[in-house]
Amino acid sequence: MASSFTRLISRRSTAALLASLGAGTMATGWLLSENRSLAAQARNKLYPPSSDYPDLRKHNNCMASALTPAVYAKLRDKVTPNNWTLDQCIQTGVDNPGHPFIKTVGCVAGDEESYEVFAELFDPVIKDRHNGYDPRTMTHPTDLDASKDHFLFDKPVSPLLTCAFMARDWPDARGIWHNNEKTFLIWVNEEDHTRVISMEKGGNMKRVFERFCRGLKQVEHLIQERGWEFMWNDHLGYILTCPSNLGTGLRAGVHVRLPKLSKDPRFSKILENLRLQKRGTGGVDTAATGDIFDISNNDRLGKSEVELVQLVIDGVNYLVECEKKLEKGQDIKIPPPVAQFRK
Repeated sequence: MASSFTRLISRRSTAALLASLGAGTMATGWLLSENRSLAAQARNKLYPPSSDYPDLRKHNNCMASALTPAVYAKLRDKVTPNNWTLDQCIQTGVDNPGHPFIKTVGCVAGDEESYEVFAELFDPVIKDRHNGYDPRTMTHPTDLDASKDHFLFDKPVSPLLTCAFMARDWPDARGIWHNNEKTFLIWVNEEDHTRVISMEKGGNMKRVFERFCRGLKQVEHLIQERGWEFMWNDHLGYILTCPSNLGTGLRAGVHVRLPKLSKDPRFSKILENLRLQKRGTGGVDTAATGDIFDISNNDRLGKSEVELVQLVIDGVNYLVECEKKLEKGQDIKIPPPVAQFRK
């Protein structure tokens, strides 16, 4: 890996092929006063939980679906060892009722313990976001077990990020390491502490994934030499800030032009059954332009890295096949839903 280090830049990559993994890294959270617990107890005497419960009647995110007055009352005054609170977890979902393109998660974890202390919120959110995956009973598979042998940052202006305090130190303490070819990159402190990216133009997904695996093992070796390790949980996989990335943390994506299929009313259902997600090539907050979409796996949890990459390859091939049939005036079919978890 080359030693070049690139400071913050202002826009995402427009590469045609991208596989990325924020492997088991975690935001430390917004550290508050050591007296948070005492303050919570005092507040509880003055204000009952019902007076602080947010109005979520017009909200459309996973948090709003999972948070009930009873759950809020039970968790409101709890704190993690790093003083992360329930109100901090849900702030982004309270401030952002919905999103024009996707159903958002609506909550973030401030530390690893958040998923345990606030499990009654995060467990149903995880089930909702990951198509029924049960973090209490299921074990997340991985192909990157150590026992087995868009290049640039966006300025964090999205309220989905700013409400979760991810812009508080911008642009300090962030950067990018990359090789000479800029096909392998390490993002430091973008959303999670570390994001590993392999990408190139063209359609050779296998080569991108193989480079990703080699590079990730080298990164893991370097941090293990210093006595550190990626956060890992048998049920949640790699621990990341946003519950949507739990598990593999892997998003394998391809930029593909679908002028006819994208206008077909069955397009959304086809993507849903293939467990794929579409977004604009500029990132999650962008709409597609010129019929070009970033197609990626919708799931991170419950399938291994190889399974998810293969799912994207098979799914994109199906989309291209549909596009070719529509160009010829032929009919297309909605595929049956893919199996979600291993039997």
